Parts: sequence; C-alpha cells; structure tokens
Amino acid sequence: MRLPRRPRLLIPVTIALAAIVVLLLIFDGIYTDFLWFDSVNFSSVFSTMLLTQILLFVVGAVLMVGIVGGNMVVAHRTRPMFGPGMFGTPQGADRYRMALDPHRRLVFAVGMGVLALFTGSSIAGQWKTWMLFANSSSFGQKDPQFHLDVSFFMFTFPFLRMVLNFLFTAIVLSIVAAAIVHYLYGGFRIQSPGGVRATRAARSHLSVLLGVFLLLKAAAYWLDRYQLVFSDRGFVYGASYTDVNAVLPAKGILAGIALICALIFFLGVIRPGGMWPGVAFGLMVLSAILIGTVYPALVEQFQVKPNQQGKEEPYIKRNIDETRKAYGVDDAKIVPYQAQGSPQQGQAATDDTVSGVRLLDPALVAKTFQQKQRIRGFYDFADPLDVDRYKDADGNVRDHVVAVRELTGPPPEQDNWINRHLVYTHGYGFVAAPGNEVDSEGLPAFDSKDMPVDGSLVTQTGLKEPRIYFGEGGSDYVIVGGSASNPQELDYPTSGGTGQTNNAYTGTGGVPVGSFFNRLLYAVKYGEKNLLLSGDINSRSRILYDRDPAQRVAKVAPFLNLDSDPYPAVVDGRVVWIIDAYTTANEFPYSESKSYSAMVRDTATDPRAIAPQPRDQINYIRNSVKATVDAYDGTVKLYEWDSQDPVLKSWEKAFPGIIQPQSAMSPELKEHLRYPEDLFKVQRDVLSRYHITDARSFYSGQDFWNVPDDPSSGEKNIKQPPYYLSVKMPGSQSSFSLTTTFVPRQGPNLAAFMAVNATPGGGYGQLEILRMPASTTIAGPGQVQNTFTNRFSGELNVLGLGKAQILYGNLLTLPFAGGLVYVEPVYVQTAAGAGQEPYPILRRVLVMFGDKVGSADTLKDALAQVFGDQEVPAAPANPSAPQTPANVPQLAGLIDQAQKAYDDAQAALSANPPDWAAYGKAQDQLKQALNALNEAQTKQPSAPATPQPSASPSATPPAATPSPSASPPGG
Repeated sequence: MRLPRRPRLLIPVTIALAAIVVLLLIFDGIYTDFLWFDSVNFSSVFSTMLLTQILLFVVGAVLMVGIVGGNMVVAHRTRPMFGPGMFGTPQGADRYRMALDPHRRLVFAVGMGVLALFTGSSIAGQWKTWMLFANSSSFGQKDPQFHLDVSFFMFTFPFLRMVLNFLFTAIVLSIVAAAIVHYLYGGFRIQSPGGVRATRAARSHLSVLLGVFLLLKAAAYWLDRYQLVFSDRGFVYGASYTDVNAVLPAKGILAGIALICALIFFLGVIRPGGMWPGVAFGLMVLSAILIGTVYPALVEQFQVKPNQQGKEEPYIKRNIDETRKAYGVDDAKIVPYQAQGSPQQGQAATDDTVSGVRLLDPALVAKTFQQKQRIRGFYDFADPLDVDRYKDADGNVRDHVVAVRELTGPPPEQDNWINRHLVYTHGYGFVAAPGNEVDSEGLPAFDSKDMPVDGSLVTQTGLKEPRIYFGEGGSDYVIVGGSASNPQELDYPTSGGTGQTNNAYTGTGGVPVGSFFNRLLYAVKYGEKNLLLSGDINSRSRILYDRDPAQRVAKVAPFLNLDSDPYPAVVDGRVVWIIDAYTTANEFPYSESKSYSAMVRDTATDPRAIAPQPRDQINYIRNSVKATVDAYDGTVKLYEWDSQDPVLKSWEKAFPGIIQPQSAMSPELKEHLRYPEDLFKVQRDVLSRYHITDARSFYSGQDFWNVPDDPSSGEKNIKQPPYYLSVKMPGSQSSFSLTTTFVPRQGPNLAAFMAVNATPGGGYGQLEILRMPASTTIAGPGQVQNTFTNRFSGELNVLGLGKAQILYGNLLTLPFAGGLVYVEPVYVQTAAGAGQEPYPILRRVLVMFGDKVGSADTLKDALAQVFGDQEVPAAPANPSAPQTPANVPQLAGLIDQAQKAYDDAQAALSANPPDWAAYGKAQDQLKQALNALNEAQTKQPSAPATPQPSASPSATPPAATPSPSASPPGG
C-alpha cells in the first residue's frame, strides 16, 4: 500500500532539515574553534590540523571505496550471462537477488557512503602518525640489532604499519563483498553433493584477491622482523635471544612461503581447479604454526630457560643502554656516600641550606592560605600550593610557597547567569610566603598578600597586573569588557566589607562577541539564549573560555604531554602560568615501556584527577618545551627547551613558527623555570632499576630500589613525592633542586638519595645519586618517622590537647657534613571556630642527624639541640608507659595550664566575631606552658635510647605508633 502524497514528502523534508541542522552544528563547532585559535595567534595550528585531517579523510575514503567498490563492480560485471539458474540455483539466493536488484544502486551508494565515513574518520584520526612520518628527523644513532637509524622505528615503522593495516582491511572487505556479489548473481554455488561450483570469472577474481592478501601477509611478516625490538618475550623489553635466533629467521621464512603461496593463487587464474590453492592455504597455515609458533617455543623452553642468564646477557645489556638513553638518565652520576657524619662535623660546617630549609609544606598550608588570605568565600587557592624562588629585600634568593587567588563562582544564593558569566569573571592577587619562615603564631609570613596586593615581594617583582582571568579554576566561560563607564566585573571587595571595586576588562584575550553573528555562534555553541538577548553585551565585549592554562597549551600543541603541575610566577610585572611540556613516544627500540600515569602517581599527584594525556604507555620522554600562559590575557607562548630532541624537530617541521627559540625567553622568566616534577618522577622510577648498568647484576635484581611510601601521610603503597628545596650536594654549590630518596626492594633502610639541579644555567638537569654503603644501615624515611613519633609523642600529644589534630609535614632529606639531615615540620590543626574551618599552624620542627634528634619551636633551636652542646634526653622505649620521676606533680600542673590556655584560645575563636586579642594572649600562655613542660621533661632521668634498626636489609622498623596523620591520644 502506497503512503499518501503528503506523508511521502514529509520524510525527505524531515531528513533534509535534520541534515541541515547537523551541518550547521558542525560548522558552528569548526568556526568557533577557528575563532579561538585565531584569538591566541595559533590559527596555523588549526588550519594545518584541519587540512591534514581532511586530506587523510578524503584519501582514506576514496582508496577504500575504490578498492572495495571496484571489486564489487567487477564481480557484478563478470556475472554469468545465463543468470543464476545455470547451476540450478537454490531459491534462497534468487529471492535475495530479486529483492535487492531493483535497489542495488541505492544500497551500493549507502554502503559505500558508510564505509567511506568510517574509514575516512579512522585514517584522519591517525594524523599524528602521518605528520611524524612526513616530517621525520634523524636521531643520529642506530639500533643495536638492525643498525637502522632510530627514526625508522619512531616515525617510519608506525606509518608502514598503518598503511599495511589499511590495505589488509580493504582486501578482506573486498573478498567478502566480492564473494557476496558473486553468490547473489550466480558466480558460484555451494551444492550438496558436489561442493562449490564457480564460474571461471568468479574463481579468477577471488584467486587474485586471495593472492593479494598473501602478498600483504608476506610484507607483514617481513615488517614484523622490525617489530621484534619491541618484544616482551624475554627477560627484559626488546628482542631477546629467542627473538633474534628463532623468531627473526622464522619471519623471513614465513615471508618467503607467503610469497610462494600468493603466486600459486595467481596461477589459479590460468589453471582451473581448487587443488593448488588448497595446497597453498594448507602450507601457509602449517608453516605459521610450526615455524612461527612451535619452533620459537622449543628454543625458549630448551635452550634459553636452562641458561637464561648467559643467553640473555647481551640483550639485557642492550635494554639497559637504550632505556637509559630514551629516558635521559644515561649521564646520571652515582657517587658513593658513607652518610656517617657526626654532629661535631655538622657544627663545624657552615651551610645555610640546612638553616634555611623550607618548612612550609605546600600540601598542608593550602588550608592556612585559605583561612588567612581567601578574604571572601568565593575565592580559593589550589591544593597543593606551588614552590618557586624569589629574592628578598637583601637580594638573597629564597624558596617561596606561592599561589594565586582564584574565583570559584558566585555565592549559591546569587548564582544566576549574569553573576556567573558577567560579574564573577576573575580572581585577584598573587599570594606568597617564604618557605623557611613563619610568624610568632606559626603562620606563613606573607610577603605578597591582601587585596589590593601588598607586601615586599610585590615591590621586588614590580607586580602591575594582579587579575587572574585565566587559571586552574577557570572551567566556565565568562564575558568581559562591556561598558567602560559602568563596569560590572567584581574586582575585589573594599575594606570594611561594605562594597566592592569593579573592573572592565581591557585585555586582548578571548573572542570578540560584539557582532550579532559571533553572538549567534556562541549562543548555539553553549545553548544559551542570553548571549543573544543580554543588553550588557556590547561592541567591547569578549568571551573567554578554555581558561585553564594546561587546557590552552594542550589545545594549541596537541602533540605534547603536559606536566601535572602548572605553577604561577610573577614575570615582568605580570602573573604567568609556567607549564612544562614533554615529547613522548613508545617506539624507541629496546627501551622499557612503562605506564606514565603509574610512574607519576604519589601522594601529591593523582593522574586520574588531571587532564588526559595523548599517550600513557611510553618508553621515551624529553622535556622539550616550556610553555607560558598569561593570567590576564591568556596569551600562550611555547619555547624550545631541548633543541636536540628529534621528535620536537619533527613537530617543528610540521608546525613551523609556533615554537619560539629559547633565546626569546626573558631573563626574568628563566629565573622561574625549574626542572619538571613529572619528568623527575619518571626518571626516578626508571633509575630504581636502571641505576644498575651491569647485565649480570641486573638479572639477579638484588640491588633494585623502591621509592618509599610517604611516611608523613600514613598511607600505604602511595609513594613519597619529590620535594623542591635548596640543596648543597657534596663538592657543589647550593642550588634549587628536586630531591627524592630510595629504599631497597626488601627493607626500610635508606639505599640512596637523588637530586637534580632544577635551576636553569650551569648544571641544570644533572641527576646525581648518593649511594649509601651496603655494609652499613642508614635509617630510611619510614624509620626516621617512627623515631620522631616514638621519641616526641609525649610533647606532641600535649600539642594535640582538646580537639586539635597533629599533622606531620613533608619529611625533607638533605646531605650535610658527610651525613644526612632529616627535617620535618609538625603542624597543629586547630578545631573549627565560629565562621571558620580548621587550618594547620606550624608548632614544632623535628630534626635528626645520625643518632641525634631534636625538637623545638623553631628550626634554629632544633638544629642547636642536634649540632650544639644542648643534650636531648632519650625518651622511654614506650612513651605511654607509667613513669614516676620526682617532678610528676609539676608536669601535671603544666599540662593543666596548657589545657586551660588551649581552651581559652578556642573560646576566643568561637566568639562572634572572634576575639583575636584574647586568642593571641591565650596562644602566648600556651607557648609558655609548653616551653616549661619541655624544660621540665628534660630534667627527668633518661631512659635507654630508642633501639636502632639492625644492619640486616630486611630489618623491621621500631614499633610504629598510630598513623602520623591521625589525631594523637587525647586529641
């Protein structure tokens, strides 16, 4: 039954309208992307990517349709002239043919269209593989097996695999499609009895296609030979003994057999019969099983496994050498270090890196920054904070903990479209505090603070533009500019909290939305009619979006992996975000392939919470690019950092002019560059095994290391993060460095200390490992933490009176005077008061050097206890056991005084508004009580010292107290 005329017309009209809407949405997405790239002056990246993907889409689609569609046409044109019935066709095939034949052109067109769409999209998605192949640069070094330049494996080999996979797909689809057409139109029939009967044309056509398939198989076998440098069959990554001596010749033989079998199928065109193609097929399958699978398995089982160390030794050595090159650790210095310094040596040495060590823990004082510098609830700081260097008033460079005050959005009760997108548009201010200094209350001594920004650091740096329009909290779009005479963007609250200062954006960031056309585009993009209807948007208005610095860099340079920790810096009077970017690959021959996210994960970094990277499995990495994003106008700049990296050179050929030379950096920017944290984590993971360069020692694995668990977090199986701090390595000058420690695979003792010079200039990037002697037990971070908590649990418990919580900061390790100094700040997180959340306050500094331990309110006093003449008595082995010294009544009275002072402080905080004068007085009383308590404790008879761990590598640490991050007893 035919449909009425109107419903029949309605269907194509509906389809046409839907197609128009889809095309308009596609145009909207593409054109707004162009406007964004143009606004950051990277339109060449957009056009290059778009044209490349279009070209690959068209080429892939045309070739696939040409091959598959062409074979379908050949099959149709060579159908039997007497029709399907010549073989006594079953009625089923006739029914299919009769139903399909009237619509065959439409079915063919739709099928080819779908095939073109999927194929073109797949090929276009591999544009990076094509661009690296087309713009490849030489590495200047050859692989140890085939003696080909590494660029062949990095750039050429992936492209050849892509082409081969495409051709395999095309031929397989052609065989299937041609067989279906031949079957429908009578080219062959499956009969019983009698088997398959086919016309000469159908047999010849399918024989040629199968022959081409085998030719491709021969090419694949030959190419698979080079794939062996990525094999994981052996003891280590890369071609093993079995791969080189069994699989490699087997692949060559199989390639020859596949070529012979292809010729047999081609002969089927001129010699009828199915015997020879059947023989060829059987030979191919049998050869693949016996030569390709069984033979290598026999070699592995009977030659390699009984003598694995000897057989694999040269291949292990290849893996060691190539892995160290690929991860950039081949020039790491390993220095024997006895770590047996004495306090007397420390007292005689002069080293300001110890007395000036950073005490503020960026992971803990974020809450303190929030409480003291957030100003209003709609501002916030990143957690954790960042570490950088700035000069003080005397011109000395000091480690600083830094952050920018970012906007979280309007308060919930004022959350509407105007406030969210036109009023609450930007953060304000750069907040910083010296890392080695606190005020009398244990709070950061801010030298850049408040709104408007004030402080000595502001004067030093000449900060002129403190507004933060682009930051890590900028997830939503905002519209800025607007009326200059009546600005509505909230700049900062005025003093007294009775009003606000407004601002109108005057920067060049973002896309102009003054025209109706642009407003329409973005109204469609965000599905927001207010973008068209709002009278607050005028010719000066600009829309800012994709405001996260890492997101902006990833968009203009999609071929780079980004460090997980962008950090703000004041450069040339403006706040800029600095982001380290990496070129990575997983095609470096013989180099160990590892998960990037697993290597960088620790207590400070969870890869699941950061932006996805272009690739996770890697075996090559370079910090090739330093990127900056201006916090006010969003300007993105990419600077070449490793000019020798062949991967970067290839991308520079593909996108000429987008990466500026290193010489274009300003001197002030270079002062704030640092060695990237994620690269260091990757390298320390690699060096935990690949510090061993001898193949036999590597095979035994007795000297492999681990990165220790973070002792201050109390969590298990979460690595301790590396720490930025100024360090003086033996025989070197003090430098801003990134440091970490290693422990043996079995045991908690310290195995090594590693640092990298993080200051641009001489020595930048030099990895140096201080290796501890195997014959002497040196306490590791976990053991030091146990010593601290056991030794000082009594006085720390007093700090945690009431509802306060004891928090241990970053446990820092520094080489000093032939030994190692451990420094750990201890914070007290006060209970929540009226109108405020709890936040940490620095209350103690713990120091350990050798077997000497100190605890004081300041680092200076703690160092004096360890390196001076003052003796620190040993605590009882069990601090909670009852003790009966003569001054027990005095101690009890002092504890009562401390508890009363603490209660008074909490009462002052709970007042509305808080009574800060009373709070300060109570804090002074608490401090006096604690000092008196500490002095009284030192007069008690000394108990035996805490036992030291045994020299056995598997020795267990002293009995652990409750988790350091948990509240102490009575807390």
